[in-house]
Amino acid sequence: MRSQSDRPVPLGPDSLTWKHFGDWRGMLQGVWAGSMQNMHPGLGAGVEQHSTFFDERWQRLYRSLYPIGGVVFDGDRAEETALQVRGYHANIKGIDAQGRTYHALDPETFYWAHATFFMGTVLTADNFMGGLTEPQKMQLFDEHVQWYRLYGMSMRPVPATWPEFQKYWDHMCRHVLEDNMAARGVLDLSTLGPPPYAAWLPERVWAVLRRPVASVFVWITVGLYDRSVRELLGYDWSARDAQRFALLGKAVNLAFGLVPRRRRLHPRGRAGWDRAEGRISATSPLVHTPARNLPPVERRSDPSHYSPNV
Repeated sequence: MRSQSDRPVPLGPDSLTWKHFGDWRGMLQGVWAGSMQNMHPGLGAGVEQHSTFFDERWQRLYRSLYPIGGVVFDGDRAEETALQVRGYHANIKGIDAQGRTYHALDPETFYWAHATFFMGTVLTADNFMGGLTEPQKMQLFDEHVQWYRLYGMSMRPVPATWPEFQKYWDHMCRHVLEDNMAARGVLDLSTLGPPPYAAWLPERVWAVLRRPVASVFVWITVGLYDRSVRELLGYDWSARDAQRFALLGKAVNLAFGLVPRRRRLHPRGRAGWDRAEGRISATSPLVHTPARNLPPVERRSDPSHYSPNV
């Protein structure tokens, strides 16, 4: 057992991460995050062999935001949430198509997923929230290390500084990530159904909307990729694309400036702020995903799934 002084310290409302993570603008990098994670050999193999992601894409995405966000926003309960998240990965292991063994709790594999959450926060803030200064990126880096300690994982793969992380990230993008079936599956939105909150849309209407929605999300994803990842996957990105992407980012930032701060936040993040600011009790029950995002009934007892009683 760790002594109280050895326990990791959760992030709080004084952190930059609280100010930038959990904003609904982060959904714009959802396809980027999923594909970047899945290009990692171990993660991609785990998704291909164990995940039901492609059977329930929206539901899996929306419900995952609750525990992942909880590791940031749950305050004194954040470590408990982090250990639950780690536990979902305990049985995800095997041998991939190339004969390589993998385990979701391998320190390098688990940290890569966390690194994408951190970089997703940086990219969202940089492109859709008005931008970050270099000192702010350094602070977010330090906070992502503090946040990662809550999982109780080995700190061996974690770079020591923001400049070292940038080298790590470049190395991963250039030399480790792979063009694989799991990543391509994330990028293929041709059969994507409507999001759960729009399930009422007639199929013929969604069939018309799906193509432009898919096209825009893949285009945004390509814009967020490092150049080496674009080259790996065979995407082009022109100067005109870069200009249009910058304009989109400014438009999104302006539009969200009209939205009240609390409404910009995912429910788990909103509840964290409400506890911190005294709107609700510090001991209020944690907010969990609504029933529409739960796994199919027959999978809810699987320990690999976040499936709270709601």
